[in-house]
Amino acid sequence: MKRDFLLFATLLVPALALPAHASPPAATEPAKPAAGLDLGAIDRSIDPCTDFYQYACGGWMKANPVPADQARWGRFNELDERNKAILRGILEQAAAGGAKRRTDDRKIGDYYASCIDEAAIERTGIAALKPQLDRIARMRNVAELPKVLSQLHKEGVGAVFSFDSGQDYQDATQVIAQADQGGLGLPDRDYYVKSDAKSVELRRDYVAHVQRMLKLTGEAPADATADASTVLEIETALAQASMELAQRREPDKVYHRLTTAELQALTPRFAWNKYFTAVGTPKIKALNVVTTDFFKGVDAMLGSVPVEKWRAYLRWHVVHAAAPLLSKAVVDENFAFYGKRLTGAVENRPRWKRCVEYTDGDLGFVLGKAFVNQAFGAEGKERTLKMVKALEQALGQDIDGVEWMTPETRKQARVKLAQIANKIGFPDKWRDYSKLKIARGDAFGNSQRANIFEFDRRIAKIGKPVDRGEWDMTPPTVNAYYDPQKNDINFPAGILQLPFYANDVDDALNFGGIGAVIGHELTHGFDDEGGQFDGSGNLKNWWTDADLKAFQERGSCIAAQYGNYLAIDDVKLNGKLTEGENIADNGGVRVALMALQNEIDKQPTAIDGFTPEQRFFLSFGQIWCQNTRPEESRRRAVTDPHSPGRYRVNGVLQNTPEFLKTFGCKADAPMASKNICRVW
Repeated sequence: MKRDFLLFATLLVPALALPAHASPPAATEPAKPAAGLDLGAIDRSIDPCTDFYQYACGGWMKANPVPADQARWGRFNELDERNKAILRGILEQAAAGGAKRRTDDRKIGDYYASCIDEAAIERTGIAALKPQLDRIARMRNVAELPKVLSQLHKEGVGAVFSFDSGQDYQDATQVIAQADQGGLGLPDRDYYVKSDAKSVELRRDYVAHVQRMLKLTGEAPADATADASTVLEIETALAQASMELAQRREPDKVYHRLTTAELQALTPRFAWNKYFTAVGTPKIKALNVVTTDFFKGVDAMLGSVPVEKWRAYLRWHVVHAAAPLLSKAVVDENFAFYGKRLTGAVENRPRWKRCVEYTDGDLGFVLGKAFVNQAFGAEGKERTLKMVKALEQALGQDIDGVEWMTPETRKQARVKLAQIANKIGFPDKWRDYSKLKIARGDAFGNSQRANIFEFDRRIAKIGKPVDRGEWDMTPPTVNAYYDPQKNDINFPAGILQLPFYANDVDDALNFGGIGAVIGHELTHGFDDEGGQFDGSGNLKNWWTDADLKAFQERGSCIAAQYGNYLAIDDVKLNGKLTEGENIADNGGVRVALMALQNEIDKQPTAIDGFTPEQRFFLSFGQIWCQNTRPEESRRRAVTDPHSPGRYRVNGVLQNTPEFLKTFGCKADAPMASKNICRVW
C-alpha cells in the first residue's frame, strides 16, 4: 500500500479518505459536472459581502451531505470518485484477461483481483502475519531490536522511527539517508500529550481498540489488556520526544547532518551498523537525523523499557499496518476506530474503492499510464503548460510590484521563479516495476512485497545524484504539490479536469479554478517554508535582513488572522501550522486574478449575469465547497496544515480589495477586513 515519503513538499490538500470495507456497487462512472459555472451551487439568499463562501457554496452544501462512508465531502472528493470509477474499469478489464495479457495488465489485474478476493483473504486469516510475529517472539533482548526493526521497516511497518532517503538540504544535487521520528498509532503527538477531557477519552478508546485488535490475533484477553496499556505507554514516550507539527515547518529545525559515528554517539544503545546492514543501505557517510531530540528519547527508552514490552508494541504495529488486508473482523474493528471514532464516518467505504487505492499506491505508475491514455492525453499537458506560463508571468509582475521588497531580493526572487520546473500530467519516464512479483490470490503478500520493493528502491538512491524528473504522486491523484528542494510544481492528470478546468469554458472560470490552484503551488516557492530554499533547492537565505523581516511580519499577520477562526466547537485553527498554506491560498488567488486581467480584453462582458471578475471569484469559491463531520473537523484542526474550505475562501477574499470592488461591498461589510494581510 502507498507510503507517504514527502517530508517537506507542500500538498494542495491532505489525503482524501481512510481505508474501509464494504460490498461493491455497480462499476458505473459518476456523471461529470456540466462545464461552466455551477449556478445551482449558489445560495442567493445570502449576501456575498456577508459570507461569500455560503453564497458560492450554500446550494451545493445543502444538496451534497457527507456520504455515509466519508468523513468529509467536497469537490475534490467528487473528482476523486470519478477517477476511481475510471481506474476500476481499467483494473476489472485487466483482472479478467487471460494468459496473453501484457505484463503491465497482468500485474495490476492480479493485484486488484487478489485484493477483491475476500474469501481467499478470510481463509488465510491472521496466519499471514505469522512470519512477522514469530520474528518478534524470537527477540531475546533489546540489543536485537535493530535487526528486527530493519525487516519490519522494509515491510511497511512504521514502528519506533522511520528511515528513508532524501535530498540533502545543503547540497540539492545529492541524495542522503534520512532518519525521522515515528512509531505512533494515533495521528499526531498532540493526541498523547493533551490533558483535556476529549483527549483523555480518545486515548481510552484507543487502548480499547488495541486490546480488541490483539485479541483478534489470538492473544488471551488478559494479555491483550496488558499489552494495550504497554502500547500506550511506549507511544506516549515516543510522542513526548517528538517535535510538534508546527515546528516541523521550519527547515532549520528538521535538518541535522550527522556522520554515522555522530549518530551512534547520539543513540549509543541502538546498533546502527546492524540496522544499516540489515536494510541493505549503500555506504553511508552522513545522514539527516531530522529530529535529534526524538532519537535521544528513543535511546533513553532502550535503557528503561524491557524487551517484553517492546515485543508487545511491535506486535501491535504489525497488526495495525496489515489490518486493511486481513480478515473482515480485523478490517471492521480497524474501521470502527480509525473511521468512525476518529473521523465520524458512518460506513466503511466499498471494498473496490479501497482496492483501487491500494493498486494505485503500489503500482501507481503502471495503472497511471493506462489512466492517462484514457482520461488525459498529451493535449492536456500542452494546454495546462500554457496556463502555467501565464501564471508565472503574473507572479513575476507581482514580485516586481510588491512595495516591501528591495531590488536585491527582488532580483533573487525573479531568478528563483525562472528556475521553477513544471511537471504536468504524467512523468516523462515511467517507473519500472519489473522486479516486483505479484501473485494472484496473495493480497497480503503482494502488498508486503510492494512495500519491500519501494523501500529498497528508495534506499538504493542514497549517495546518488537527485533525479529531478521523478514524481512523488501518481498520475490519477486529485492533488498537487510544490517541492522546495527540487523547486518544481507537480500537477497530476487526476486534478486537471472538471470542476477545476475545461476547454469549453471562459478563462474566468479556468483561472478561478485550476489557475488559483497553480498559483497556490507557485507561491509556495516564496512562503515561510519554500522561501528559505534557493532556486536550486538548497537551504540558503537569499533575502536581505530588511526584506526577511518584512516578509515574516506579513506572514505573522496571516497566522494571526487564521488563528482566530473557529474550526469546531471551542477549537480554533492553528495559525502557525496553517501559515504556509494560507499564504499560498492568498497569493494563488492574487496571481490568478492578475493573469486573468492580462487577458480581460478577450473576455465576454457577462455570462449567466456575472462579469468575468465575478465568475472568477465564484469559480474559486466553488472548488472549495465541502461538508465535514465534526469528528473530522476536530482531527484536522490538530493535524492538517490546510484551513477548512470556508476559510480558504473567506479568509483569502477578506484580504482581496478587488473582490470587494467586484461585488460592491461596503467598507463595514463582514467580508471587508479592517486589517488586510498580504504577502504576495
